[in-house]
Amino acid sequence: MADERSRLGRGLAALMGDVGEETKPGDGGIKPRRAPIENLRANPRNPRKTFTEAELAELSASIRERGIIQPIVVRALRGQAEAFEIIAGERRWRAAQRAGLHDVPVVVIEATDAQALELAIIENVQRADLNALEEAAGYQALIDTFSHGQDDVAQIVGKSRSHVANTLRLLKLPETVKSYIAAGKLSAGHARMLIGQPDADKLAHDIVSRGLNVRQVEAIAREGSAKAKSGKSVPPSKDADTKALEKSLTDALGLFVTIDVKGKGGTVRVSYKDLDQLDEIVRRLGRR
Repeated sequence: MADERSRLGRGLAALMGDVGEETKPGDGGIKPRRAPIENLRANPRNPRKTFTEAELAELSASIRERGIIQPIVVRALRGQAEAFEIIAGERRWRAAQRAGLHDVPVVVIEATDAQALELAIIENVQRADLNALEEAAGYQALIDTFSHGQDDVAQIVGKSRSHVANTLRLLKLPETVKSYIAAGKLSAGHARMLIGQPDADKLAHDIVSRGLNVRQVEAIAREGSAKAKSGKSVPPSKDADTKALEKSLTDALGLFVTIDVKGKGGTVRVSYKDLDQLDEIVRRLGRR
């Protein structure tokens, strides 16, 4: 079992040898063949769920010009003649359909349900094709469906146990935060900083609106931790009217606005991401 996991951890090449148009019979690899594009089916267990219009359009244009360089890895579907389930290469398959291809290069391998899922996760993780949430969901599927422990998953995908554990923790984040991650507005580094934060939703909104990088978020977290350790009082949460006014101004300006009330006065802060936004602020303030 340990040896099999080690092979899986090295990806598809470990199971079928190097795959490419140059593969020759007897060299230990599997020779690609062509299959009608309509005979391929998406894998419902594929951890990758997000395929953006931009990346599909770019890949489709490349396929029209140069074709599919790397074959799609599939396994035969039981009871369906010449029908295949995709193990690795769903994005290529989707882009090939857009490009108007009638058939695509494939390599057919034998794989159990467990191996198919493991290989799909491995290939995507090794190529960095998954967003952090998809990666976490894939790891959780290995644990739930095939009774793997975190150590097993780490060995299978070739990552450290701490990486697997920290990635799995992302699944506990609020749904609003998860939506930012799925949309690519928050990186995995941002997301990990939000784990365990009582106001993760608000902090996530601040990160996205103000364009904060991971180091800036770390500084905010350190500042909050230092205040807590020093025993300094934490500023009270803002009342509903102030929050509503912040949102109204943020929506109206298209820039992140915060209001800090101190007694009868206070501070209004408008944050900008780049010089263009700063120019817009100056232009609006300069109006007569």
